[in-house]
Amino acid sequence: MTDPRGRGEAAVLRPTAAAQRIDVARVAPSPRWAPFVEYHWIVRWDCPEPFEQQVIPQPCVTVSAEHDDDAPRLLVNGVSREPFVRTLEGVGHVIGATFRPASFRGVLGADVGVVAGRVVPFGDVGGPDDSAVAAALLSRVATNEAMVAGLEGYLDLCGAEPDPLADQINALVRLAEIDRTVVRAEQLADRAGVSLRTLQRRFTAYLGIGPKWVVQRFRLLDAAAAAHDGTSTDWTTLATDLGFNDQSHLIRAFTAVVGTPPATYAREA
Repeated sequence: MTDPRGRGEAAVLRPTAAAQRIDVARVAPSPRWAPFVEYHWIVRWDCPEPFEQQVIPQPCVTVSAEHDDDAPRLLVNGVSREPFVRTLEGVGHVIGATFRPASFRGVLGADVGVVAGRVVPFGDVGGPDDSAVAAALLSRVATNEAMVAGLEGYLDLCGAEPDPLADQINALVRLAEIDRTVVRAEQLADRAGVSLRTLQRRFTAYLGIGPKWVVQRFRLLDAAAAAHDGTSTDWTTLATDLGFNDQSHLIRAFTAVVGTPPATYAREA
């Protein structure tokens, strides 16, 4: 399960319904893992009836303890272009670590493209066996603190070294996230002082996805945030502000990710 809050509250679709059924806690990583992990998250749910929760995928890898074919595993969730929907039922929990966008490469020891669009057990991509630690993390009696310590203990077995290029890419992703005037990948390449082709190679190696996708995904999050704020939105103006060719372009991109046009989603959300 990817981080249910993604890189912003807007990543959780239909948040009012979600708040009635799931509880989300965030825990800061230890100093050892702070350069690599943005935060740990624990989701607990109590759903007497099946409940579908959708999340807008973000440009970062997550590692989460959950059941894979009924067996507990630590799953590496690569960046995916596909919509993410998870059906929750009964009582349960999941713990995960959201890595800084370019920082999982240092843990994986390979280009992150090998896990792009995939959900694969950590032990199957070069990590130590993950079954036992996943079972412990999913124990009903595990506290948040114990789960975070257990997950970081597993990461300690993998090891990771700081990477200055990863830090540079993380800064570019952060810029794309917070600056709504960044609407083209070329702007990030200019800021990095490299060609667009070089930036594309770096993003593919470190994130598993290209800079154009990253920029548009954050602008779609801005559109989702507008839908969530409960006020009337001029979607034509917003489309222009967010760098889309026109309102139709925004509608197509938003619908591909969320499943409905933004105005329709705003009424539902």
